[in-house]
Amino acid sequence: MNRPVRRVSVFCGLLMLALLLQANWLQYMRADELATHEKNRRVQINQFATPRGDIVVGGRAITGSTEVDGTDFKYKRTYRNGPMYAPVTGYASQAMGMSLLERTYDGVLSGQDDRLAFQRFTDVVTGEERRGGDVITTIDPRAQEAAYKGLTGLGARGSVVALDPRTGRVLALVSTPSYDPSAFAGNTFEDSDRFQALDADKGKPLANRALRETFPPGSTFKILTAAAALEHGVVTDVDAATKALSPYPLPQSTNRVGSEAGDAVCGKASLKTAMQHSCNNVFLDAAVKLGQDRLRETAEKFGFNKDVYSDVFGDLRATRSLYPRDLDKPGTALTGMGQGSLTSTPMQMAMVTAAVANDGKLMQPHIVDELRSPDLNTLEKPEPQLMSQAVSAATARKVREMMEFTAKEGSAKKALIDGVTVGGKTGTAQRGVDVNEQVPYGWFVSYGERADGASVAVAVFIDPTAMDISRDDISGGSLGAPIARSVMKAVLQR
Repeated sequence: MNRPVRRVSVFCGLLMLALLLQANWLQYMRADELATHEKNRRVQINQFATPRGDIVVGGRAITGSTEVDGTDFKYKRTYRNGPMYAPVTGYASQAMGMSLLERTYDGVLSGQDDRLAFQRFTDVVTGEERRGGDVITTIDPRAQEAAYKGLTGLGARGSVVALDPRTGRVLALVSTPSYDPSAFAGNTFEDSDRFQALDADKGKPLANRALRETFPPGSTFKILTAAAALEHGVVTDVDAATKALSPYPLPQSTNRVGSEAGDAVCGKASLKTAMQHSCNNVFLDAAVKLGQDRLRETAEKFGFNKDVYSDVFGDLRATRSLYPRDLDKPGTALTGMGQGSLTSTPMQMAMVTAAVANDGKLMQPHIVDELRSPDLNTLEKPEPQLMSQAVSAATARKVREMMEFTAKEGSAKKALIDGVTVGGKTGTAQRGVDVNEQVPYGWFVSYGERADGASVAVAVFIDPTAMDISRDDISGGSLGAPIARSVMKAVLQR
């Protein structure tokens, strides 16, 4: 064999070897990955080959499946009260894929989870169609409805999160404006067009504001600043006068920060009075005295800078709420009143409120109560998990004392409920470089507790951009407190 032919033979042999190696790599090393890849059409066909199991709220299925013709996908997902529950269920679309609970628990809902292998075997033996399992949620339907109607009644962009402080059960999770997952559940051009229209909508109906978007928490963060000041001994007596001037001179700056309640009320006010009237100066001063490290340490114990729903809840993981590092003194001071570079999800502020209501114990939020097989056997039942002891029980009691005083005598009166102990805190969060550049956000956080110990913590966030309302009428107390009250009543008054 001459040299050129030998070289061509060797090159062809190397190509054949490469092809064999690639084929074996795909067949043995990546087989599982490719077989289950979401863009593998056979996987999608299998997902919709049989009726999906249901997502259940309050003992009632809020999802279903309907048979369709003229497509490879035999069944299409349907939703009951789709817009109200979309931030919980997400969507299962033949054209657009899946999100939230539908995506996280697709294996159970489609009947393909390994824990359902015996069920699949018996279905084959008996000739029955493959059946999916059910996802039982912790959502309270009355609380969800109260939250949804409250926000849609305002015509506001916003969200509501309600938690059981003792267990971390998510009782309500609402985001508005919302969408109907049924509108694009199929695999037609019309389904795709509807999804694209929702995605392009300036109101961002596909956004999950409760979990996935962060905002400055404004004065609702003052309950955390107060907790940090008490926990670290910066304040020992909530009724004692402070030395905080009003307006407050920001460190290293010529700027002075005032309060809506006025200098006569807020000047050298006690921590309790400052909470009652939301005096900025007292909380700015507390943050300066704490310093960024101690205030961040307390914030992290309440869940800031941490993952919520991490690993266990897959596509329901919340965006991290951030208490930043390397702040200067003015930046640290501003975080004391919930401004500056501080950001929070509504879920995070509900967690802060719930921990205060639960003697300082922060429980891991969870939205799934149980996973069930088609024959109603329990596949998994998450147990309540303690995330941290955010502050001592004594500190939590003092913060509750101030929040309850604020509800009775201050800006949170609209949240009061007869026969229920209520604590609350309003918040108006400025945004933009110039505080008058954009309309502010409205916040309200509260908790309610019955005499028998049953309790609920609520965070309400309102973006009034789309509302026909004057800037002066935007406040957490006027907009958010009535919604929080209705949610607390739905949970505690049966």
